[in-house]
Amino acid sequence: METEVIDKMDQGGDGALRTVKDLTAGAAGGIAQVLLGQPFDIVKVRLQTTTQYKSALECATQIFKKEGPSAFYKGTLTPLIGIGACVSVQFGAYHEARRRLEELNKKKYANPALSYSQYYLAGSFAGVTNSVLSGPIEHVRIRLQAQPHGAGRLYSGPLDCVSKLAAQGGALRGLYRGQAVTVIREAQAYGAWFAAFEFMMNQDAKRNSIKREDISKGKIAMYGGLAGEVLWLSSYPFDVIKSKMQTDGFGAQQKFSTMRDCFKKTYALEGLGGFWKGIGPTLLRAMPVSAGTFLTVELAMQALG
Repeated sequence: METEVIDKMDQGGDGALRTVKDLTAGAAGGIAQVLLGQPFDIVKVRLQTTTQYKSALECATQIFKKEGPSAFYKGTLTPLIGIGACVSVQFGAYHEARRRLEELNKKKYANPALSYSQYYLAGSFAGVTNSVLSGPIEHVRIRLQAQPHGAGRLYSGPLDCVSKLAAQGGALRGLYRGQAVTVIREAQAYGAWFAAFEFMMNQDAKRNSIKREDISKGKIAMYGGLAGEVLWLSSYPFDVIKSKMQTDGFGAQQKFSTMRDCFKKTYALEGLGGFWKGIGPTLLRAMPVSAGTFLTVELAMQALG
């Protein structure tokens, strides 16, 4: 009996250590994600929420000319802190879900290997868990990215934005606007992201008769980048609706009452193409950002032992 208790304590300690490593590696991946992707992201948000630009190139050019190079990192402080936390939660929740599913498989089938639907399920769980943080963090970032430049600025910084959103819509309703579509987007996006990455990694290991840990860093980055393309192609219309709702006005200026209303009005005014505005810079951003995230997480995990 005493030996069993000690074994359980050891397992608990190992589990806690694994969780800390997952969270730390995820945070490192999140910081890399923001620094690589922020310039692309502001172009995406401007294209999604305004009609003044004909193309991504024109949008980027106008931002550079009118607002200067630093404008491409507008609102970076919030995601730098917040997205680091978000990706930390994503990887921590994903690996915890994986371990639970592996234990379930071992009990039922004596084989812990996950199916790709289970990888998707674990990724979706990570996305939903992460949405509690990502909803308000992305809301603040999008407000800062979409606001006019110069004298027309609405918010002086992240804290001012949080304060004004809370004052206008209430602490929860203001900050968590668009949360329903955020949860759906996160579940679909990260389910597809992790499942695609695991598929490519497993197929490479099988094809070359090697262990996963022997796959080269270059291939890890490549598969991570391709997984990023899958993430956005599978979830982009939800992201457009989220951006529209999170840049919408309050009170008499509010255009969209619900997620469904936003879908309906977007289709009526812009057709199917309205759900894919800004997809070009998003896909350009996805490859290096997702590659950098997975590679950074992998290197961090190795460094942490």
